Amino acid sequence: MNEKKATNYRWTICALLFFATTVNYLDRQVLSLLKPRLEEIFGWSNSDYANIASVFQFTYAISMLFAGRIIDKLGTKSGYAWAIIIWSVGAIIHAFAIPIGQSIATVLGFVGITSISISIAGFMLSRAVLGFGESGNFPAAIKATAEYFPKKERSFATGIFNSGTNVGAILAPLTVPFIAKHWGWEAAFLLIGAVGFLWLIFWFKFYEKPEEQKRMSAEELQYINEEDADQNIKGNDTIPAEEKVKWFKLLTYKQTWAFTVGKFMTDGVWWFFLFWLPAYLKDQYGMVDTQVMLPLIVIYSMTMFGSIGGGYFPMYFIKKGYGAYDGRMRAMFVIAVFPLVVLAAQPLGHITFWIPIILIGIGASAHQAWSANIFTTVSDMFPKKAIGSVVGIGGMAGGLGSVLITKLGGSLFDKYKALGHIETGYTIMFTICALAYLIAWSIMKFLVPKYKPITDL
Repeated sequence: MNEKKATNYRWTICALLFFATTVNYLDRQVLSLLKPRLEEIFGWSNSDYANIASVFQFTYAISMLFAGRIIDKLGTKSGYAWAIIIWSVGAIIHAFAIPIGQSIATVLGFVGITSISISIAGFMLSRAVLGFGESGNFPAAIKATAEYFPKKERSFATGIFNSGTNVGAILAPLTVPFIAKHWGWEAAFLLIGAVGFLWLIFWFKFYEKPEEQKRMSAEELQYINEEDADQNIKGNDTIPAEEKVKWFKLLTYKQTWAFTVGKFMTDGVWWFFLFWLPAYLKDQYGMVDTQVMLPLIVIYSMTMFGSIGGGYFPMYFIKKGYGAYDGRMRAMFVIAVFPLVVLAAQPLGHITFWIPIILIGIGASAHQAWSANIFTTVSDMFPKKAIGSVVGIGGMAGGLGSVLITKLGGSLFDKYKALGHIETGYTIMFTICALAYLIAWSIMKFLVPKYKPITDL
């Protein structure tokens, strides 16, 4: 019996979410690492690359709205499985972008459209499939966290699985340039994309709903649910699965808008770093292929501390007597200050490239700390049945904000490259990245100044 009381099976689920998120970011980062090689092969401009990247972001954004709904309807186990199947297929078909592009060009030729670039068309379609599948990762992971963790542990658990983004970002520069150098760029997409199918084996073996989980003790299940029971909202989470929460109903809550604005303002910063840092190192420091490995590894290693530490940080205020939401918002304000150091990246970058690397690493680390907490504000205030949908709405907003950042970056870099000083374009983008979090926090605090859980859904 004592052994039963000691079970901590929820952390096994957290590990599964961590590995899925790692695979998620491995797959999406392959293209950015291959950008210098592919732009030489296919003659892409920065705007061409931005258009390809923004197709992923736009598809991801729109799909996030439906992904949350689909996850809520299918359930966490089936919904997560379908998401990783689709995005793994999307990652793999990048290797066949040229024949795919030729097929698209042939079809469009029948209706008189003949000016399309074959390579751009093929990569756009591949990115769209990848974006559609990857949109399911965070709604499913946040829903699983809400199912398996009490509220006081959710930001910490979210920080742990969200650190998979950093591990994926570290593993990508360690593997992709090496694979591409020895076996070609197509092999990089094929091999990295296939990893997701390995994860499925473990997901089907170890995941069940908490109340159906035979590996977890009754004591642990009671521990997970006790806070919900105390707040009399557990009944809202045990309604029949077919009852739906309408999107328009969710949009009537300021809590939804606070999360949505926070995602719109800040998601693009992370995506900018993810998609443009290899290009930045090439444009300003002439670094390509395996030369970018160490700087990128340093940056994303730093972000692991932000993700895990940021998830735990609100506990400092909670232990001082603040409620979960109030403590989280105080922590998020402190976190929002750190990206301001990115303002110094360009002015000091002439000394050594390691200065912007470290400063960007601090900013990216702050983003991961921010991300761990902003996701958890949803499970703080909404019943479990609505979490996937709210995360989907916010994710869509974050994706649309990312499209704007990516398109703006591509335009600025082409403009200032033509003028002979591309570094000005990066200075403008770094300024936007540095200020985004304080602006987002201020709006979120204005919309929801105090903790107010949703109890009428």
